[in-house]
Amino acid sequence: MTAATPYTLSDLRYLMATLRDPEQGCPWDLKQRFETIVPHTIEEAYEVADAIECKAFDELPGELGDLLFQVVFYAQIADEDARFDLDDVIDTLVRKMVRRHPHVFLDGTLYGEKNDGNSQHEASINARWEAIKAYERETRDASSLLDDVPVGLPALTRAGKLSKRAARGGFDWPDARGALAKVHEELAELEQAMAEGQADACEDELGDVLFSVVNLARKQGIDPEQALRRTNAKFERRFRYVERAIGDEGGALESASLDTMEAHWQAAKRQER
Repeated sequence: MTAATPYTLSDLRYLMATLRDPEQGCPWDLKQRFETIVPHTIEEAYEVADAIECKAFDELPGELGDLLFQVVFYAQIADEDARFDLDDVIDTLVRKMVRRHPHVFLDGTLYGEKNDGNSQHEASINARWEAIKAYERETRDASSLLDDVPVGLPALTRAGKLSKRAARGGFDWPDARGALAKVHEELAELEQAMAEGQADACEDELGDVLFSVVNLARKQGIDPEQALRRTNAKFERRFRYVERAIGDEGGALESASLDTMEAHWQAAKRQER
């Protein structure tokens, strides 16, 4: 193979098998198990998200490759344990996607009859998708609507999924006004806990506030994780402006007054309009 010849999935599989070879492989790769790779997988997923949000599309192939490597790594370990291999992962994925897209694969097969024009409304497609997923959960003997919401998800994301699942069972407000009223209710309870100086109660009530805000986001069709990431980026942008502005005046952030900081903060907001 020449340097100009692109590598393929088969080359990646060979690379992974070589790294895990007991005699020729890499010591670090050889000692890894499913559990030890999980933190790296989470990190790589966030790096993909960060590249997309920063519109660093030149970096995205590398970040996606790092994430793909995690999948191949898991499959290699599973193959060594005689559990499954990468072909099983791909087969399971394709079968699931074909099953969940009956509006595209009309006869339920990958290469069979296709929909010509995709005339169905997105709402009906989403409803069918959720119905298929619900049926799949039932066939797994789930005892609760919440059974397969992963515990390891970021808390904000998991809160959104939990509330969405509960809403499917009818545990929901008819509109966003009810969710907004719940936010106000939980804020009042937090304020009361703060006034009474109850540390444990404050943590509990603050968690309730966050959960109720996630519910409100769901009712508004907003992804709370994405919304908070946008706010994080906005805060960072404005705070850096404040730092630069105070520095340009010959001062230091640590010694600047709150009034000075607030004035520059407002200037940063006006600059963004």
